[in-house]
Amino acid sequence: MKRKHLGLLMMAILLGLVFMFSGGATTCDLEKLQAQVNTVSQKVDQALQEAQAARAAAQSARMDNARDAERISQAAAKADNAAARAEAAAKMAEDNAKKTEAIFQKSMKK
Repeated sequence: MKRKHLGLLMMAILLGLVFMFSGGATTCDLEKLQAQVNTVSQKVDQALQEAQAARAAAQSARMDNARDAERISQAAAKADNAAARAEAAAKMAEDNAKKTEAIFQKSMKK
């Protein structure tokens, strides 16, 4: 009975060793996997750098747009002021023209 158990034990150890050595990854497989991991890591780093550059460009554009909007707002305010002054000058000119016409008409009647 001991020989039977010893034979089964030896067979189990032998099968375990066969599975252990035949199913494991070779050094070449591990090197290929490491190379793939390195490639993916480099791609991720590059994508991260590109995303950061895009974020910086968007922030810069946003700041430029804000500055442009402020300039446009200031220009519109100046245009409104100039239009108001022009309207006031036109009204004053019209009033002066009426006064001048009245004076002229008065002098013509004499």
